[in-house]
Amino acid sequence: MKYVVSWTYRWNGSAAENEAGMQRALDVFANWKPSPTMTYHQFVGRLDGRGGFAVVETDNPIDLADGPSKFGFFAEYEVYPVVEIAEGAQAFQRGADFRASIG
Repeated sequence: MKYVVSWTYRWNGSAAENEAGMQRALDVFANWKPSPTMTYHQFVGRLDGRGGFAVVETDNPIDLADGPSKFGFFAEYEVYPVVEIAEGAQAFQRGADFRASIG
């Protein structure tokens, strides 16, 4: 299954505290390796420096706890299960067909 993971950095300290937090996060990130059970299709950062997004695929949803468990001290995470748009459109069409069959 595919998921979109978004994160927003926790900029809630003084400038010096935020800078120290960013350095700690960079140190942790430099030693992090993606789980071999996950495929990262996209891994991008926001140009405004406030967070990023990843499109990942895994058969085991608990794999998605990897980022928040290691970087939750520095970022807030949201995880969205997603499907290819054609699959989603088919599901919506089945719903519309069902409603139309009721009259």
